[in-house]
Amino acid sequence: MKIFSAKQIYEADKATIKKNGISSDELMEGVAVQLFNWLHYRIQGAPVKIHLFCGIGNNGGDGIALSRHLLEHGYNIEVYVVNYSKKRSDDFLVNLDRLKDRKVWPEFLEESSVLPEIGRDDIVVDAIFGIGLNRAPDTWVVKLFDHIRQSEAFVLSVDIPSGLFTDKVPHDENAVIRANHTLSFQVPKLVFFLPETGVFTEQWEVLDIGIDPEFLTNTETDYELIGKNEMLPVYIPREKFSHKGSHGHGLIVGGSYGKVGAVHLASKACLYAGSGLVTAYVPKCGYVPLQTNFPEAMVITDVDEEVISKIEFDIDPTVIGIGVGMGKDKRSVQALDDFLNSNKKPLVIDADALNILAENRHLLDKIPAQSVLTPHPKELERLIGTWKDDFDKLDKAKAFSKKYDCVLVIKGSHTITLYDEKGYINTTGNPGMGTGGTGDLLTGMVTGLIAQGYNPLNAAVFGVYLHGRAGDIAVEKTGYQALTASAVAESIGAAFIDLFAVPENRPRPNENDTAQE
Repeated sequence: MKIFSAKQIYEADKATIKKNGISSDELMEGVAVQLFNWLHYRIQGAPVKIHLFCGIGNNGGDGIALSRHLLEHGYNIEVYVVNYSKKRSDDFLVNLDRLKDRKVWPEFLEESSVLPEIGRDDIVVDAIFGIGLNRAPDTWVVKLFDHIRQSEAFVLSVDIPSGLFTDKVPHDENAVIRANHTLSFQVPKLVFFLPETGVFTEQWEVLDIGIDPEFLTNTETDYELIGKNEMLPVYIPREKFSHKGSHGHGLIVGGSYGKVGAVHLASKACLYAGSGLVTAYVPKCGYVPLQTNFPEAMVITDVDEEVISKIEFDIDPTVIGIGVGMGKDKRSVQALDDFLNSNKKPLVIDADALNILAENRHLLDKIPAQSVLTPHPKELERLIGTWKDDFDKLDKAKAFSKKYDCVLVIKGSHTITLYDEKGYINTTGNPGMGTGGTGDLLTGMVTGLIAQGYNPLNAAVFGVYLHGRAGDIAVEKTGYQALTASAVAESIGAAFIDLFAVPENRPRPNENDTAQE
C-alpha cells in the first residue's frame, strides 16, 4: 500500500473530481457516508452521546456532514465549530447550511467560550484540523485538546489527529489530539509509523473514499506500507526437483566468549528461512555449543579461542551474515578490515560489525554494493550521526544508503527498509520482540533469503515482514513478557504458512441500514 504525501493526496482529490465529473462537495458527501457507516456499524444506534468538534476547513466540513447523517439516524449529538479563523472553506459552508436546514445550530467555540462537558462514556469525533495544517494551533485550541484528553472519552479522529502535521514533528506534544482511533482517507499517513508522531493515535484504519484507482496505481510515492498482499508476489516457491544445493549456502560470522548464542540464533534463522546449507564461523569456544545444540549447521572455527581474529574459510558461501555477538576486540577490527579487502560476496551486516564500521569509517567504502545493514536505533545513530527528529533521521538514512549503495534496515516498532531513496514500512511485529536475540534472528533470516536467490532489497523487506509475523504468531502462546528469540525462531515456518492462509470472512454491515450517497 502506497503512502502519499499531503500534496499527492490533494492531487488525488482533484483527479477523482475531474475524472468522475463530480464536485468537491459530492466527494465530501461520499466521505461523510463512509464515516457514518463505519461508526454506525460499530455502535448500532446505542444511546451514547457523540460530540463532534469541527474546524472551519474541509476536515470540519467532513465532520459537519457526518453529524447530519448521525442526526438523521437518531443519534444523540452535540456539534461544535472550533472557530479558530475567519476563513471558511466553501464545502464547510455548504454543509453547515444543510445542518441548519435541519434545525441544528452548532455551538461556535472561541477563545472566551466555556468548554462543553464531556462524559467519560461519550464519543468525541475530532474533525478540527486536517492534513493542510501548517502552523501550531492557538493556545486556546490547545486547551480544548487538553479538555478532551482529560474527559477520557473515546476519541475518533477524521483522517488525522488534529494538530498533527504530515511532514514534521510538532514542537508541543500537548498541541495534538490523542486519538484512540483514526480513520485515514484512502491511504495511511507516514506519521502513523514514526516513533515521535505515531503515539498520537492508538490505532488507525484506512477508509475507502473512492479516490481514482488509476491515480493511486500510477503515482509513485516515497514510502510503501508492507503487509501480506505486498509480500505474496515476492515469495519464491520451491521447485519439485530442487535440493539443498539449489537453495544456497549461508555463512554466519560472529560470536565471542559469552556471546556464541547470537550466532546460534542467526544460524538457525538462516536455515529456517530456507537456506539449503548453513555454516557458522565462530571462535573455538563456540564449537562445542553449536555442534551440540544445532546439528544442522556446519561449524568452522577461528584460530583464536575467544574472539574472531581472522576470517578465513575454504567454502564457497552464497552470502555472508556478519557481526552478531562478535565484539569489538582490536583483533576483530583488523579481521573485518582484512576480510573486506578480499570479499566479493553479498553481506548482511549487523551488531558489532556495524559498530566497527561506524568507528572506522574508511571501512564503509569497502562493503560490497547492496549490502544489507540492520542497525537498531543506537547503531544507526553511530552510522549516520544524531538527528533532530524522525524526519531528519529518515533524510540522513536515505543519504547514507545512497552514498554507500546499501540497503538500510532501521529496526523499530515499524521497521523501515530504505534503498534508492525509497522506504518500505513494515506492519508486523509486537512489543514482546524487544528482547535480546531477536535482532540476530533477523540477520539470519535476511541471509537465508539472499542465499535462496532473493535480491538484497526483497530479502530485507520480506525478512523483516516474516520476522515480525513470526513474533506475532509466537506471542499468542507466550504473551509479551515471556516472548523469547527462540520462540520467535520456532514460529518462522508458521509465518511462511501464514502467507497463504485464507482470512476468515468478516461480517458486513446491513446494506439497508447504512447511509447512502
